[in-house]
Amino acid sequence: MQTVVLAAGEGTRMRPLTDRRPKPTLPVVDRTLVEHVVDTATAAGASLIVVVVGYAADAVRGALGDREAVEFVTQDRQRGTADAVRAARGELDDAPFAVLNGDVLYDRGSLAALYDAGPAVGACRVDDPENYGVLETDADGHVRSVVEKPATPASTLVNAGAYVFPAAARNWLDVGESDRGEYELTDVLERACDAADVRAVAVDRWLDVGRPWDLLAANEWKLGEMERRIDGDVHPDADLRGSVVVEAGATVDAGVVIEGPALVRAGASVGPNAYVRGATVVGEGASVGHAVEVKNSVLMAGATVGHLSYVGDSVLGRDVNFGAGTTVANLRHDDAAVRVRVKGESTSTGRRKFGVVCGDAVKTGIDTALNAGVVLGAGARTDPGETVRRDRGR
Repeated sequence: MQTVVLAAGEGTRMRPLTDRRPKPTLPVVDRTLVEHVVDTATAAGASLIVVVVGYAADAVRGALGDREAVEFVTQDRQRGTADAVRAARGELDDAPFAVLNGDVLYDRGSLAALYDAGPAVGACRVDDPENYGVLETDADGHVRSVVEKPATPASTLVNAGAYVFPAAARNWLDVGESDRGEYELTDVLERACDAADVRAVAVDRWLDVGRPWDLLAANEWKLGEMERRIDGDVHPDADLRGSVVVEAGATVDAGVVIEGPALVRAGASVGPNAYVRGATVVGEGASVGHAVEVKNSVLMAGATVGHLSYVGDSVLGRDVNFGAGTTVANLRHDDAAVRVRVKGESTSTGRRKFGVVCGDAVKTGIDTALNAGVVLGAGARTDPGETVRRDRGR
């Protein structure tokens, strides 16, 4: 199945993590988001993958390297998903084709089923369909229409953002401009529904990595698929429990306890006497210092958490440096879900426990306290002994 992967967007809802890199290149466990999408599509039966790039295109190309059967096209201006597929039209044969988002994770079995069932759209049941495109189907399971974010949804079946279009759809990409000022792929889907029997194929597992806390969920998923492997230098007095991966070139010092699932990447160091638990990734060249506790967090490449610190349920960008004694709060006193500002709006994470989001190169002074839900923009600084209650540097 020839497959178009959309990876041209900037990812503004993921800021500050995307201030210095495009969203498809954010890390999930041992590779980038777009690599997960391409690798899963290949495993599901994709014969050709056309990746549409735009914003920071070279970074996306670099992430995918020299993979076979992967080609790139450029969307010069990001004007919507139909416009992105239109940029790839010249690379497609006169045959059915799939379209996937480069920032959405799918399980392999569901993609394989989608490929086999085309024309088709991936579908999933959710508790909050008003936040999605709701699929209206007939008694035979054929999609008849898509209603975007309806106030009163007719069902809980929503569009999971994965499609297989008939070959003729290559000629249906010149759609009109939507109310958002974009050219939408859902308009192409509507025409496909009029012209053919488009099936709604259940997706067992999918995750739209659209906001910073979704990176935690993505890593929780992919860490759960890893098997224990110890290739790095682990001190005899360290205690590694469960599904822990220590890559070659990583160091785990004496007195460290790591409770999997967890990944310590090449060049990283942990300890001595540190405690790492709960779906945590210590990125390439990152450092977890003496008597530090890190719980259910992502430390990207080069991040450092100084001694006597606590980091819980947080995402730290590249080259972040937490001074000694930095403490992250990850729980509200009223036990409500932690809220984070996304594009200027206070947004629920849906998580009772959530810490902070730090863009690249953030530095905290010693004994800094960070409130739950605080976002520090790329390059932000705190003073020694400071309590940070509001976002900074965005």
